[in-house]
Amino acid sequence: MKTPIAICGSGIAGLACALALARKGQQVTLLGPRSLIAAADSEVFHPRVYAISPSSQKFLASLGVWDLMPASRLTRVQAMEIRGDSGGQLNLDAWQSAMPELAWIVESGEIERALSQAVQVFGIPWVAEKLASYRAGAITTDRGSQLEADLFIAADGAQSPLRAAAGLSVDVKPYGVTALVAHFNCSVPHQGTALQWFGEDGVLALLPMPDTQAGPQVSMVWSLKESIAHALQSMPTEALAASLSARLAVATAGRLGTLMLRSPMHGFPLTLNQTPMIGERLALIGDAAHRLHPLAGQGLNLGLGDVQDLADIVAGREPFRLAGDPMVLRRYRRARAEPVLAMRVVTDGLHRLFNVQSAPAVWLRNIGLDLVEKLPFIKRQLVAGASR
Repeated sequence: MKTPIAICGSGIAGLACALALARKGQQVTLLGPRSLIAAADSEVFHPRVYAISPSSQKFLASLGVWDLMPASRLTRVQAMEIRGDSGGQLNLDAWQSAMPELAWIVESGEIERALSQAVQVFGIPWVAEKLASYRAGAITTDRGSQLEADLFIAADGAQSPLRAAAGLSVDVKPYGVTALVAHFNCSVPHQGTALQWFGEDGVLALLPMPDTQAGPQVSMVWSLKESIAHALQSMPTEALAASLSARLAVATAGRLGTLMLRSPMHGFPLTLNQTPMIGERLALIGDAAHRLHPLAGQGLNLGLGDVQDLADIVAGREPFRLAGDPMVLRRYRRARAEPVLAMRVVTDGLHRLFNVQSAPAVWLRNIGLDLVEKLPFIKRQLVAGASR
């Protein structure tokens, strides 16, 4: 089978890329398993949620998928509270930049469901098989199918089998930290506010979620030192629920009242991944291209930025160039260099800053939060930057 463009990976990045390219008139084939996503249950929520920036929301809307997601599963983030480890505090509000929201909290499963529906309605060819081997210009699948293309796009995650098969290097820096994620009911309403604490043991975020029958709900993302995370992961369910409630009560100083575990807990080891972004007739997007610390919550937004820039550049190439032309790929790499570097510097820098426990560093980072809190212009710039 021959196709101008083949996308390896059928998660959010791959589905969005296939749809973006097809809507720009590009012939594209998707390669990857079809996930069976259960029908939404009003009391059950996908374990992984994303903070979708306004620009990413507009992009998903332009693909025709935003309105496919039930409004009852979407939560507006209208404010954010950031607290340091020694009294520093910064409050950001959407109204400071005359915006209706800072972000949207959306379940991974809901985004994937909407994209999958749109891809199928659009009639994009989908080979529901897995990569077995690769050489420049051709893939052999696990069922023996052959797929040839002018451009292959790796959208197959942080471990990316296609990237590995193509021999592209990846620089992986472990943080020695595991992100624990779970959903909680809280006794105090979140009021659409995302909360973040920088503590001695790691970074804690509580993200607003839709209310449940048991009351208001938040999603926890707690990036903890591996030793602490592993100890929690080894606990029986009841002991874990009690331990997390007690730990969160201390870490949050009761900001949302009593927090009661309402879902299984999952853990993800954190790494900083860097790649060359392109290879011979190959472009990387999403986690296959880069992986960051989640403290800024921008991983998926960065990946959707990859998709948007790659689709624009491929569709806007000169008529005499193939989709995988080296010049086209270099344009893509240049377009993504600044946003990827900027986000890497911010997330890695914040991690390093709050990982140092010397007295001068503790004083500096907390006084910095308080200083920004008193400067409305800087706060507006932060809000504007977070919306990109």
